[in-house]
Amino acid sequence: MKTVKEYVAKRKAELATEISLLPKPPRFAILQVNDDPASNAYVNGKLRDSKELGIDALPLSYPLTISQDELLEEIKQLNNDPSIGGMIVQLPLPKHISEEAVKLAIDPKKDVDGFHPCSTFVPCTPKGIVEYLESIGFSFAGKNALIFGRSNIVGKPMAKLLLSKSCNVTVVHSKTSLEDQRFYASHADLIVLTIGKMHYLDDRFDLKPDAVLVDVGINRGEDGKMHGDIVPDRKVAVQTPVPGGVGLLTRLALMENVLEASKQ
Repeated sequence: MKTVKEYVAKRKAELATEISLLPKPPRFAILQVNDDPASNAYVNGKLRDSKELGIDALPLSYPLTISQDELLEEIKQLNNDPSIGGMIVQLPLPKHISEEAVKLAIDPKKDVDGFHPCSTFVPCTPKGIVEYLESIGFSFAGKNALIFGRSNIVGKPMAKLLLSKSCNVTVVHSKTSLEDQRFYASHADLIVLTIGKMHYLDDRFDLKPDAVLVDVGINRGEDGKMHGDIVPDRKVAVQTPVPGGVGLLTRLALMENVLEASKQ
């Protein structure tokens, strides 16, 4: 069975070959209106991936004082720029700028993050997860899928994508009792954790031995290292690692969306 790193390396090699045959490299913009260390790391990772694959990434950094109208005007100009195939806006945004307004301002054909309701692209994290599971032979139809978390970035689009794969989907959240969470987890074939609570899925939860666990959580522990939402080494069929798991899949899916946008 391929690890996440092995799968990503293979797909990136395939993408690099495909991109090298194009008449011109795909080009996309990364808009950032923050000085958040995690965001800086994410942007740098996307720039590295782009360079590795032969994609022309354009990082655009704006001052925290930029107004919402000014940012929307920047997005409008990129929408009208035929040399830009896609764009993403790196979150978080300053409090005076509406994420919803920014999301809706992006041309759906250029929304490679997949957040616009009319976007032609699947959001990157769910897309990356599902494609990896397909590559290792996971069969979705009729399986019980449990999602911890209902965010607009991962939880909700993950549920929608798994429903499209004919899974039986349950979403639990902060208002779901621990007793119910444990019940659903004990019957789940696939569990996706996306709540940002270090090692939340621990020995309190009895899991099926053939379950597949996908850990989207990123938490910095007291040891200074990154940890997931799931206790490592659960006795299951598959468990994605943190780090070196879903983050790689998300960035890979973004590169796939950027390539697709350039074709459109």
